Amino acid sequence: MAKMKQKGKSGAAKNYVTRNQAIKKLQVTLADFRRLCILKGIFPCQPKSVRKANKGSTAPTTFFFAKDIAYLQHEPVLQSLRDHKTFAKKLSRAIGRREWAAAKNLDESKPTYRLDHIIKERYPTFRDSLKDIDDALSLLTLFAHLPATDKVSADVIATCSRLCAEWQLYVMKTKALKKVFLSIKGIYFQAEVNGETITWLVPYLFTQHIPSDIDFRIMYTFLELYQTLLGFVLFKLYSDENLVYPPKFDAAKDEQAAGFGALTLDAASAAVLRGENTIATAAITNGAAPSSSSTVITASGKKVSAKDVKKQIKAISKSGNIAGDADEEEDDDNVDEAIAEGAEEEDKFVEQPSKSAEEQESTEHLTTFDEIQAASAASEGAANGLFTPYVFYISRECPRAVIEFVLRSFGALPGRIGWDMVAGAGSAVDEDDARITHHIIDRPVPASGMKRYAGKRVFVQPQYIVDCANARKLLPAGPYGPGQTLPPHLSPFVDDAEVARRGGYVPEEAREQLGLEADAAAVASEDDDEDSDAELEADEDVEDEETTKSTAASSRPALAALLADPTDAAEAGLLDAAELEAEAAGGEDALEDMRRKHAAALKQAKKTTKASSRGAAATTRKTEEQEAKEMSKMMMSNRQRKLYEKLNYSSGKRAEETAKLQQKKKALNKKAAKANK
Repeated sequence: MAKMKQKGKSGAAKNYVTRNQAIKKLQVTLADFRRLCILKGIFPCQPKSVRKANKGSTAPTTFFFAKDIAYLQHEPVLQSLRDHKTFAKKLSRAIGRREWAAAKNLDESKPTYRLDHIIKERYPTFRDSLKDIDDALSLLTLFAHLPATDKVSADVIATCSRLCAEWQLYVMKTKALKKVFLSIKGIYFQAEVNGETITWLVPYLFTQHIPSDIDFRIMYTFLELYQTLLGFVLFKLYSDENLVYPPKFDAAKDEQAAGFGALTLDAASAAVLRGENTIATAAITNGAAPSSSSTVITASGKKVSAKDVKKQIKAISKSGNIAGDADEEEDDDNVDEAIAEGAEEEDKFVEQPSKSAEEQESTEHLTTFDEIQAASAASEGAANGLFTPYVFYISRECPRAVIEFVLRSFGALPGRIGWDMVAGAGSAVDEDDARITHHIIDRPVPASGMKRYAGKRVFVQPQYIVDCANARKLLPAGPYGPGQTLPPHLSPFVDDAEVARRGGYVPEEAREQLGLEADAAAVASEDDDEDSDAELEADEDVEDEETTKSTAASSRPALAALLADPTDAAEAGLLDAAELEAEAAGGEDALEDMRRKHAAALKQAKKTTKASSRGAAATTRKTEEQEAKEMSKMMMSNRQRKLYEKLNYSSGKRAEETAKLQQKKKALNKKAAKANK
């Protein structure tokens, strides 16, 4: 006989533990447990049967996987938290006894912990870390824009600002920025780094008021994790670009609000030649002092100092580099020649006699992969150097950091960007510089100022820079002048072609950029105008017809009967009677007028008959389609039917929203047309 299972010893009751059980098992406080879960990436889970997992209880509680809690038991940070708890008790005891020397010694030996191993566990590959860096950048940027208070220290803000500046410096160096969007929440940036798309949000430079109900302990835990993560990522990115990380930071320039000018990029090879980032420097950084009396004993027993060894290594490396460079150049030349010959042989088209002349003409030039790659690289290079030939000046009311970041990311040179001294030090261009081509301003400009620089520079609003960057070309500056109503700022994150394909609303400006047909709203408005004109004409015709009928009915009853039924007039004899009546009433003129009215009435009757038949056919077709849909719906299962109804509801809501936006656009166009009149 099989052994009976005990209740609560297997299944969901064993696989899940409650939060209180996890805290008791780990012997930590609730705050430390939250901190551990955030750092290790452990989230609550919902079992299928709460009653089974909670051993019969249905009380609301939070569940975790038992294996995750067992995984936390071996975490080094957990031991560090316990050591910190012991340290806090000893420190409070020493302060209570007024043992200031012991308290100072305890504070100097305060236990600390590192998160390097957690970063390596959570992100095994570099691509994994890039995928999770969006939230890190957004949170660090948020803290960088907060004011220093009792909840947020100035050191934390300075660290976040430095990390964000280092990230932006890398994006500007590699020209990785792809999209910018000015939204209500802030400024969205999107960059492409190592094939991964990274999007982050930067708040506007407004005074931030920190709410009182925010739990900064949780945010600090995320901030601690993200600072370590971004440090790892930046070190890898800078190393791949052969740059020294961290870049040199000039505190004096930073105090003068120099912005990116406070950071200096150095090549890693130059740093090695200067003696930086070597093994000795790393040993000093890690706390190990290099030995001054280090010696090397050769095979003959002769002692050689470390200085002599370094001199020999430098001499060998120099001679080896010279010879190696020459050999490498020869090898590279040979390889390039071989590759070129191979490429010529591959790209050479061999004429086939079996093909016709037309086929030979069509296949004279075959597009190769190298040509496609070169074309894409050329277009990318043109976009990256969009602002290179121009000189910009940023007025004091514009967000200098954001505009400088966008300009330099799309090719503007640091020596060709200037700003007002109020915005910070380090400007390379003065306001009166004759080289300035674009003056970025966000306030009304006096007419005297416009005349002063007429023909020398253009005045544009900040949106012009962003729209040019998104369009990957230089747009006309006229619509972006000071005081002008700016064009719509279209989001580059929306695929307008896909929206148009699905029947959604696409702005008229986006349709023009995509080269699509006229805007649906414009078409709808034209159709409405045509319909209204047709209705007016029809109303006029009806009024004329009614007037004619009333006049004819009073004096000429045969004509009134003819106009009432013009199709069967010949069979009923109404046409002959109306002709006789017209001859008796006014002779040839009345007869011609009667024939003209009869032809118009006959034409209108044919139109009405044709429209009614077309409407009847359309109604019949719609009815048949509806019946076919109902039949298909009856053959569906319950799950398929619900999904079908949900899709129809979504498409209907989308159509309603599109119609509302089109009507709104139509009303705005009418209002603007009236205002222009």
